[in-house]
Amino acid sequence: MSLQDNVMTAMKEAMKAKDTNALTSLRAIKSAILLAQTESGAKQELSEEDEIKLLQKLVKQRKDSAAIFAEQGRDDLAQPELDQAAVIEQFLPEQLSEEEVEKVVEDIIAKTGADGMKDMGKVMGMASQELAGKADGKTISTIVKNKLS
Repeated sequence: MSLQDNVMTAMKEAMKAKDTNALTSLRAIKSAILLAQTESGAKQELSEEDEIKLLQKLVKQRKDSAAIFAEQGRDDLAQPELDQAAVIEQFLPEQLSEEEVEKVVEDIIAKTGADGMKDMGKVMGMASQELAGKADGKTISTIVKNKLS
């Protein structure tokens, strides 16, 4: 079953349960999928990799917005953003823990022979490719910086 089918099923359940937060989140996913499918030069069906990138982008947007709202003392606006991020994350593959990400990054550093910050781009490229959908870029970047510095 494709992501779009899963989202539609979840939307129907959210409508029946009158869960406005979940409904808002699911409509955002559906909208992003439709926009991606209708972009010029885009193929009709999104690959699983494209779907994961799209979902990660939506989660990141919600978390960034929540952080800004929290910074400004607007917890009334931050909480709905975090709730929406949690709904969207349900459609992402299981995320790895920081320890697991750290282990993968250490393996990549050993493979490439990276020995300083000058090799960060090479390590980040391989790590991002290997951990696509399993960890967010910010976590990967932080771990790579710590290991190479």
